[in-house]
Amino acid sequence: MKIGNLKIKYPIFLAPMAGVTDHPFRLICKEMGAGVVYTEFVSANGIIRKNLKTLELMKFSNEERPIGIQIFGDDPKIVGESANIVNEMFQPDLIDINYGCPVPKITKKGAGSAALKDLCLMEEITHAVIEAVTDIPITVKMRAGWDNNNIVSTDAGKRLEKIGVSAITLHPRTTKQLFTGLSKWHFIKELKSEVSIPVIGNGDILFPADYFKMKNETNCDGVMIGRAALGNPWIFKSILNKINGDEILDTTLEEKIDMCKKHFLLLKEDKNEQQCINLAKKHFSYYLKGFNNASKWRKDIMLSNSYSDIIEKIDFMENEIQNMII
Repeated sequence: MKIGNLKIKYPIFLAPMAGVTDHPFRLICKEMGAGVVYTEFVSANGIIRKNLKTLELMKFSNEERPIGIQIFGDDPKIVGESANIVNEMFQPDLIDINYGCPVPKITKKGAGSAALKDLCLMEEITHAVIEAVTDIPITVKMRAGWDNNNIVSTDAGKRLEKIGVSAITLHPRTTKQLFTGLSKWHFIKELKSEVSIPVIGNGDILFPADYFKMKNETNCDGVMIGRAALGNPWIFKSILNKINGDEILDTTLEEKIDMCKKHFLLLKEDKNEQQCINLAKKHFSYYLKGFNNASKWRKDIMLSNSYSDIIEKIDFMENEIQNMII
């Protein structure tokens, strides 16, 4: 698969997720087989003000390439300027514009999926970014429409292709749906049939089999995985194994504990102590599910208040597993 001049060996994408797709999690998913990863979405206003917290969100290592930085905003001039700053400061492999976030605090300001209510504004923002950055691909991620009475994804896709967008990711839910209800994959198929640029499908990819099902049903060029990767970065490895004709193995409890330890060490290197503890609790609550005593282990982790507490809990879980095996 190619997006502009960017060659992608395996078209399996890790979705940008606020509060989740930081450097440690991206590294883990990359090692597990994600073909392309993204930063958390970043505010165009924060970028042009050189807000330190915003700039931190965009830092990455070469091990994470190919990587996209996703930006959002409602003012074409500001979003265009921010894209230029992103390209010059960080040199990502692509810049993605967020037209998909349905969260009210974003859409009330006219950003994210609010652009689906004003395709002229969407065109202006996209054109400003493409004019500002000419040496890497510009892509967009969008929803099907604002609500069921205003499905605009195919119309928007055709307009975006004419402007010069290199690829489109479509999450075929509406803004009003937020993250509930089924995504309607036929909108991905419809968009793919109307544009010649790559289309990446997103939505309701829960298991490895869903990757192949979406590709077969929609003819999309790639598939983006979001919430299914939480606590299960092995989903990328399973998909790759299937593509390469290798056996797909269930994730063992030992592998989950090892991943908790690895994730914790990456967080410890990347964050301050409080951030590390808070994020470890978040991710461990996803990893530690689906086995005996899982809820007890999660509760124990939630009581941790220091690095040493976390390490002690991980060591305890390892010992319990060894005793179970013996």
